[in-house]
Amino acid sequence: MIIIGIDPGLNHTGYGLVEIKKDKIIAIDYGSITNKTSDNFSDKIKNIYSVIDNLIKTYSPHELVLEEIFFSKNTRSAINVGKICGAVALTATLAGINVVTYTPLQIKQSVVGYGRATKNQVQVMVKVLLNLSTIPRPDHAADALAVAICHIHSRYSY
Repeated sequence: MIIIGIDPGLNHTGYGLVEIKKDKIIAIDYGSITNKTSDNFSDKIKNIYSVIDNLIKTYSPHELVLEEIFFSKNTRSAINVGKICGAVALTATLAGINVVTYTPLQIKQSVVGYGRATKNQVQVMVKVLLNLSTIPRPDHAADALAVAICHIHSRYSY
């Protein structure tokens, strides 16, 4: 079973693909889709769509998991990231892939065991759980892998 986790963002959208094999979770691919801050919104969303669509075609994931956005101050950013989430969800849905979302609190609780864990604590646990030699970079990729791990912990026994 292959899961793709997504950490949505306007300029940096993290992705992480993991596979459940026997009693392990294995990292397949991860990275970040980077847009220039000077690009217009249409170009940013098109780039994110294109990369996610290519990842889906390349790896044929069974499910796509999104981190729910949380913004307390910048409403404009929240709306734009919400649009990114919609585009990613539509891309997966059109490919016949189920879309699931988790809150940052749920992800931290699942990966670290503490819902108020720091970003560094999450990254270290992602490294440990996936048996990687280093913490995945960039940060958005590590966050996306954490989203995928959360889903596996929540839904599957492996």
